[in-house]
Amino acid sequence: MRYLPHTDADRREMLAKIGIKSVDDLFCDVPEKARLKDLVDLPLHAGELEIDRYFRGLGEENTQAGAVPFFVGCGAYRHHVPASVDHLIQRGEFLTSYTPYQPEISQGTLQSLFEFQTQVAQLTGMEVANASMYDGSTGCAEAVLMARRVTRRKKALISGGLHAHYISVARTETKHTDDELISFAPKPAAPGDDIDALIAAVDGDTACVVMQNPDFFGHVHDLRPLADAVRAAGGLLIVVVTEVISMGAIMSPGEMGADIVVCEGQSIGNGLNFGGPYLGLFACKQKYIRHMPGRLCGETVDATGARGYVLTLSTREQHIRREKATSNICTNSGLCALAFTIHMSLLGEAGLRRVAAINHKKTLELKARLADVPGVKILNEAFFNEITAVLPKAAEPVVEALAAKDILAGVPASRLYPGDPDLENLLILAATEMVTSEDIAALVEALKGELA
Repeated sequence: MRYLPHTDADRREMLAKIGIKSVDDLFCDVPEKARLKDLVDLPLHAGELEIDRYFRGLGEENTQAGAVPFFVGCGAYRHHVPASVDHLIQRGEFLTSYTPYQPEISQGTLQSLFEFQTQVAQLTGMEVANASMYDGSTGCAEAVLMARRVTRRKKALISGGLHAHYISVARTETKHTDDELISFAPKPAAPGDDIDALIAAVDGDTACVVMQNPDFFGHVHDLRPLADAVRAAGGLLIVVVTEVISMGAIMSPGEMGADIVVCEGQSIGNGLNFGGPYLGLFACKQKYIRHMPGRLCGETVDATGARGYVLTLSTREQHIRREKATSNICTNSGLCALAFTIHMSLLGEAGLRRVAAINHKKTLELKARLADVPGVKILNEAFFNEITAVLPKAAEPVVEALAAKDILAGVPASRLYPGDPDLENLLILAATEMVTSEDIAALVEALKGELA
């Protein structure tokens, strides 16, 4: 049976068409005494996430170990993806399509990409978005190269709160250019100092400042003072978002003054998938559109006046000579972008805000419960669904010990910053809508035992 998402308006229209006032009128030929007055003695309906969790629990009774408490984040997040997303992306017209080399023939693909661009622009608060990038980290590197093209400057200032893998990819992408990438030291205990240092360092040679929000350690920042400083110096502010669900709860980068926004879109429509494939979201101000990497789908009308879609800009290597391309990373993760679009369409603005609120509420609960663990201190005041805990001893052995007990307690900062004694005791934990109160209780009890 196909999924038919009828709205209340759809139902009213159908009822009016056949000339009745309510569904109950359809049963007028059933004698009154034969009709049920109350609900059938069956469990009330539940949401898809609750049903999925229930049946997974039944299935896990056949195995040695059940679902484990999961608090891992740091750029890849475990969220619920509705079953309808997987069903729809497997339709033949989507699953078999990759890059349309005669794009206007593939109107369905172009329309889905156009819808995707619209959603990304609205999410980020920007004027224009492209038809996706390979992933968030390569998108960040592309943004640095784009800033160089726009400003004709070569110096990029990198926040200490940017994901270490994103910094590494940016360095790899620019190692054969004469760009100057200046990375600031991470300041997990004093996030405001990071912005102050960036503002102080901005000068007339600065092409861009790259800032993650929420940052790697979970801190949420007000980027407006930084945007003002960068703009005054003639540079561009690049904002990176690794947890796209956060934009359902906090001010968008565009509202804060960003010139370019790069996101990892995995959280919407795409599971963890053992590390990929993921997709990069890329948006910017319209005046920079011809410097933007990737490709852009546009809406138009055909010779008969009917709505149609075209590939308006194609500045990546597959469509243009290499020396004129703004991007040489050919893949645009089209199927992952489609999954993003379908999930976003199912959520809508209200649904996204609901999911974001649940994420934040779970993290508030996690933070409050961790306060009961002796010796543990939480660094975050403003956060979304990720926080950094300071443990009384090195975090990595603790995480490994808890993993042996089937509790995935988070990511030790030392895994991304090996050899830094100031970060050795830091543990970064994420709590999404998939985390239950029972998961949090299990984590807290296990931490108490391990830290005792």
